[in-house]
Parts: sequence; C-alpha cells; structure tokens
Amino acid sequence: MKIINVVGARPNFMKIGPIVRAMNRYSQIEPVLVHTGQHYDEKMSKLFFEDLELPEPDIYLNVGSATHAQQTAKIMIEFEQVVEKERPDMVLVVGDVNSTAACSMVSAKMGVKIVHVEAGLRSFDRRMPEEINRIVTDALSDYLFVTEQSGIDNLKNEGVDESKIHFTGNVMIDSLIHFLEKAKNSGIRDRLKVNGHPYALVTLHRPSNVDVRENLTRLLDAFKLVEKDLKIVFPVHPRTRKMMKQFELDSVIDSMSGLILTDPIGYLDFMNLMQNATVVLTDSGGIQEETTYLGIPCVTMRENTERPVTVDVGTNILVGTNTDLVVENARKVIDGNWKKGRIPELWDGKAAERIVAVLAREA
Repeated sequence: MKIINVVGARPNFMKIGPIVRAMNRYSQIEPVLVHTGQHYDEKMSKLFFEDLELPEPDIYLNVGSATHAQQTAKIMIEFEQVVEKERPDMVLVVGDVNSTAACSMVSAKMGVKIVHVEAGLRSFDRRMPEEINRIVTDALSDYLFVTEQSGIDNLKNEGVDESKIHFTGNVMIDSLIHFLEKAKNSGIRDRLKVNGHPYALVTLHRPSNVDVRENLTRLLDAFKLVEKDLKIVFPVHPRTRKMMKQFELDSVIDSMSGLILTDPIGYLDFMNLMQNATVVLTDSGGIQEETTYLGIPCVTMRENTERPVTVDVGTNILVGTNTDLVVENARKVIDGNWKKGRIPELWDGKAAERIVAVLAREA
C-alpha cells in the first residue's frame, strides 16, 4: 500500500516524523514523502529535516511563497502530477496549512483516499486561513485522526460519519517525547547567555497580530514591561521582522535591554529553550500543546484557540493582544501563582503507532 505523506511548512515536519518512522515498521506500507516547499526557507527546512531525523523528501515541489490563492493553486497543479505518476492508495496530510487543503482537494477529485492527522480542531474564527483549511480537509477526508475530545465533538456536530473518526492522541507530542533527551544537549542557552537565568520565550507570527500595527505595538509594549522582570528570548519570524521594520518599530525594540532577538532556530534548540523557560508568550497553535505536555506556563496572545484542551486541562491561558493581560499573567507566573495543568488523554508518545496501525489494516 503506497501512502504519500505531505509536508509543507515547519509545523508539519514534527507531525510527519513519527508517522514515517511508524510506517517504516510495516513491510506492507510504502511511504512516499512529498515536500511542497510551501515553507520556502531552505536553510530552516534543512535544519528541521536534520533535527527530526526525517529522510530527504522523495519529491520536492518548490512552490514557495505567494498569496493564499496563488500558493494553493500552484500546490494543486504540481501535486496533481505527483498523484498521476505515483498512483498512491492514500494521501496523508497533517495540520492546517495551505498544503493540507490543496493536496486534499486534488486527492478527492482524483479518487484517492485522504487521511487527515490532527482533524476536528476548530477555533470557530473563519478570519483565520487555517480554519478554512481545517474545515475543507475534514469534509473531504476518509480517515480523521483526532488529538483531543473537542475534535471528536466538532466532527460529529458537522455530520462526519463516526466510523471515519479515530481518537489516537497527538503526533506533535510523539516528536516532543522522542527528542526530549536529545534537546537537553543543545547549547542554545549558553549561546544566548540565559543559562541559569529565568527568561520568557516569545513567538509571534500570526497575521492578525503582526500585520496590524496597533496589535503589534500593543504586544511590544507588553514585552517592554515584562522585560523589566524577566529576560525575553524572541526568535523572530521573517514575517514579523519585516512588519516591525515596515511599521518603524525598531526604536521600541532597541529600547529593551532585556530583549534577546534571534533568527528562527531549529527544533531541538527551540525545544531546549521551551522546556527551560519560566513562561512562554506565543500566538502559535502547536506551542500551546507542547507547553501543556511540559507543564510550562503558556500565555497565548490570541482571542481564541482551536486547541481548547490546553486551556481546560493544560497550562495555557488566552489573553488576546491586551497589553495589561499579557503583563499581568506573566507576573502571575513569576509570583508562582499559575495553574498546575495535566497531560491530556493519549498524549503518550504513541499516537503515530495507533494511526499507522489503523491504516495498515487496510493494506
């Protein structure tokens, strides 16, 4: 049984890694790895592939950056040729990036079964491109593998046949567990001179936060107050760096003596920073899950989350772009006044094994 596994952007690599490793243990499964090149930073892609011990992609589409419509169209055109040539039995997609939806649409129209890993997550905010991608992919998929109870509830409410839904846990956590020891050997904290010091770790990339001057300014104002109490390590996304320059916010950045800006960093280095952080301030999706598993306080700078288990069970809280709330919650952590989360059901490092076991039964 030939299964095409699609990666497009960095968060996909962490999810596909455990799945490909699990597939390689089954003689009846032939995995093919397709990298659409949606994430176009060659150096970063290479770093992530090496960190996550992924094999070189069998096929690289090199679609690059563009508008949502242009990028989705280009992926569809290129991926159609791949499906035509490879004739897979299934196409497996993960997460919610443009590659996820584009490859699902091609597969559906060509009569190939679709497997969606991380299905059913909903923010109920259709202003987020990822929400559209999730809805489209889930509507087309034949196998929907779910990370948390909310995903099951959402899919049932949308009328998805229950026989298609499988609660298997979280492959993102599989990667985290697999590489936890290796990440401890990273020298990133020494290089950034924060080893032995409390610090906040920041990630910020969501268009609603960085493309709107008012929102970006509010968040930088919050960091300016937080850095009075804690050093801040901030690996800057290329999009965020571009917008800070465009909005002429360099002087705000320069005024923060406790702020350590870096270029984007690899998975193992980032994981080392995350597991040793006092608090994480983020607008990412996956980081909400990783901090919950690690028991690290997470302040999410968004109005909503598609991963509610991280708030209901885990260490996460939503604060939007409210300067006062970001600062207030960072200070709560510093004061030791933070909720103790717990690890959600089936987040045990074996999600990929469960997923591939279901698929292998079809071979």
